[in-house]
Amino acid sequence: MEANSKHPRRTVPFPSIAALVAVLGATAAVAPTARAQATPDTLRLTLMAAMQRVLETSPDVRAQESVERFAEARHDLARASRFVTEFSAQSAHAVAPGLENPNGTPVDRLWSDPDVRNDWDDLSPFNRLEISAVQPIWTAGELSGNIAAARSAVEVERQGVRARRIEAAVRTAELWYGLSLAKALDRLTGEAGDIVDRALREIDDLLAEGAEDVDEADRFQVLITRQEFLRRVVEVRERLETVRTGLRRQLLLPDDQVPDVTGLTLDPLTLALDSLDFYLEAATANRPEPLQADAGVSARSALVRVARSASYPKLFLGVEARYSWAEGRFRQFNPYLGDPFLSRSVRAGFGLRMDLNVLQTRARVEQARAQLAEVSFQAEAARAVVLYEAEAAWRAVRVKRASLDAAEEALKLSKDWLRSEEISFDLDYGSTENLVDAVRVNLEQQAARHQAVFDYNMAVVRLLAATGMLDRAADFGMQLD
Repeated sequence: MEANSKHPRRTVPFPSIAALVAVLGATAAVAPTARAQATPDTLRLTLMAAMQRVLETSPDVRAQESVERFAEARHDLARASRFVTEFSAQSAHAVAPGLENPNGTPVDRLWSDPDVRNDWDDLSPFNRLEISAVQPIWTAGELSGNIAAARSAVEVERQGVRARRIEAAVRTAELWYGLSLAKALDRLTGEAGDIVDRALREIDDLLAEGAEDVDEADRFQVLITRQEFLRRVVEVRERLETVRTGLRRQLLLPDDQVPDVTGLTLDPLTLALDSLDFYLEAATANRPEPLQADAGVSARSALVRVARSASYPKLFLGVEARYSWAEGRFRQFNPYLGDPFLSRSVRAGFGLRMDLNVLQTRARVEQARAQLAEVSFQAEAARAVVLYEAEAAWRAVRVKRASLDAAEEALKLSKDWLRSEEISFDLDYGSTENLVDAVRVNLEQQAARHQAVFDYNMAVVRLLAATGMLDRAADFGMQLD
């Protein structure tokens, strides 16, 4: 048959159709997330709304926040230790004997009568209360060091919370954009399925008409291709459903609620990429890892002061009060004598306290210095890693942007080619094989463009994560939807 025939079905190149279906099936099969179906219980979310929900409900983030609250409580404890570090009360309750006074001595002179005895046949309740308090005056840096270390520990855990938030935000973005990609690829897969069905119907018609250039081998080839396509469809949809469940669990949605993305298309993010130096400075200033390491250095430096303070005496003010009372006992007004069952006293004064284990103190100081050196090296390594990750993410955005531009240009060219082939075919001088090739390439380029958008958007998200701006995107005026 001539190439410009009005009956293109007689020259349909079935191997090209098979290749088209295989390409689209493989592309859809690697889609990284779930296919959402609109139901009454579908929850449509923008990416920013999904991130906000995850940051508020993620168990990982909330667990790290609990660690931060523990550090804050420890800081409060250190601050409270500045005042009355030791304050206790102790009571005692028993029975006390009465007094046997055979000579009738006046109660204020009982101490001078040798015949006065304890009467154990006459018992009465006995109560004693002792209160003591110690207020540090000067501790050679022990108290201030503990407070500073606890305050820095709070910052360490706070940056740990931010690190968990960024991780959760990246996971959410990957699922959200992946869902958009899956829906786009699913539509393309449907188009490929339509092509297979049309090809099968075309072969059946040609065989029924007795066409010489079509035989049963062509029909079996398309049938095999159709089975491969159906297998791919089942595979991709099951994978999509599995990861959609992961998105639902990431968002902590109930089982009867299905997550879905807003919008029908997968569009690239709008980002005016700044210079590399800008993102390196942003990473140094915003990434939680170097900030966490710097806070750790501050905490260890304070603990070195704490360990060193044991080499010096501590000045404190101590107060102690005691009150005892028992029925049938009488207070004796004599500075050298007293009744242990009936007494009142208050003592206060300054004192010095010092640890005389010099060798142990020196060893503790060396341990603290070694830990400070360890954290200092870790901080240096963290900054180096952060700068590397920020630069790698910046360059990845440039690469993915170039790939996206190329994919969009290729898609534009494939559309122009397809349009040209359609016009030629309508004018009866086009090639059916060229038309099918144009259709195949156009569908491939659509899939490639969707994948390029996904890769570019995720590169932008990872750049924001690598520079510590992802969890604060709104603060920087960025929208990721």
